[in-house]
Amino acid sequence: MRRKMVAGNWKMHGSLAANEVLLGDLTAASARLTCDVVVCVPFPYLAQAQRRLAGSAIGLGAQDCSVHEQGAYTGEVSVAMLHEFSCGHVIVGHSERRAYHGETDSAVAAKAQRVLASGMTPIVCVGETLQQRERDETEAVVGMQLDAILHLLGDRMHDLILAYEPVWAIGTGRTASPQQAQDVHAFIRQRAQRHCQGAARTRILYGGSVKSANAVELFAQPDIDGGLIGGASLNAVEFLAIADAASAAT
Repeated sequence: MRRKMVAGNWKMHGSLAANEVLLGDLTAASARLTCDVVVCVPFPYLAQAQRRLAGSAIGLGAQDCSVHEQGAYTGEVSVAMLHEFSCGHVIVGHSERRAYHGETDSAVAAKAQRVLASGMTPIVCVGETLQQRERDETEAVVGMQLDAILHLLGDRMHDLILAYEPVWAIGTGRTASPQQAQDVHAFIRQRAQRHCQGAARTRILYGGSVKSANAVELFAQPDIDGGLIGGASLNAVEFLAIADAASAAT
């Protein structure tokens, strides 16, 4: 059975003072959780989060990484640097990176490969825009994004985590219905299993305005293994309620 997981993506939010309160509230409640919980923080806060999460059941993750190992790449952060801060997970291919920074499917796959080679786990994001969904292109778009990963890492699908994030439901308050989300998750799993039998063990998270109000029903779906949580991860009460829903479904 695949263990449920909730990963918080703080995006470009936080401050040293606010982080202390949020991380303190999360660690204080972490002992009650029976799902995997990770918080992915901005690079400047990795040291603070590493210190505050030490000894707790909550893991630390980063929001991106460089495709390069090292070199003259000003502003880039390598996987080796992230590893030194005890990061266990790295988000790659988030829709905002694809849209605002021009990341291609092949670049996302290369980043995932770097993360795996470092001993960390990539959380690889895929998803379609509203226009693509309305044109009934969801499977074509998500399939193409997934194929780049399968081409490079097909035999290691069980070692990474996938996250389906319909772009039209990120930060908009709109959420795919549980059945809509399940349909895409099932498509992803079936496509991955055609390339790697171990993909039956691959965890697939849903990321699209997950809240405590809809988490229970979403996490009850057979192919949804938890959530990649954006805005709600900045509120300890809400994030913990979502984690409780995942724990109950574990």
